[in-house]
Amino acid sequence: MTLSGFIAYSTALAVAAVIPGPQIVAIVAHALKSGYLRAAWATGGMVLGDVLYLATVLAGLAYIAETFSLLLIAIKWAGVAYLCWLAYRFWTSREGLNIDEGEDTGHGTNAFISGVLVTIGNPKSILFYVSIVPTVLDLNEVTLLDGAVLVLLTALSCLQRSSRSRSQARARVCPFSRRG
Repeated sequence: MTLSGFIAYSTALAVAAVIPGPQIVAIVAHALKSGYLRAAWATGGMVLGDVLYLATVLAGLAYIAETFSLLLIAIKWAGVAYLCWLAYRFWTSREGLNIDEGEDTGHGTNAFISGVLVTIGNPKSILFYVSIVPTVLDLNEVTLLDGAVLVLLTALSCLQRSSRSRSQARARVCPFSRRG
């Protein structure tokens, strides 16, 4: 792979990282609710989710997704219908929302798993890895070493994005914590 391919991938990754999405919200929520250690666990999960998407694309499974696009569209709309049904059930339920304020005993595991799931369910991630990556990279020319460099670039981008999110959470909390 050429240097221009790495630059194109890094540029596309930087643009995608700047656009806020559910990953940023999840990191800020973990940082505000449970502290920065939980946010770091969630970030690790998000890095793994992004690396899984990249590995999937590099393995050529984007071709399979293109081949079975009608089936995937049908599955997506079935998911939309299911979520609408859940929303309707929640909306018409007579029970209130109970939030458990108890101690989280997952030792970061729950935050890590939620990080992976947020990334895997993020439509921006799906679009980026399935559509944009094959456009900016010639997947036939990617070697094992190139793949390792791409994984490293992806992980560093995720870590930079989460660092920015945690600093945004700190900026939102600090003014409230200084009040008497």
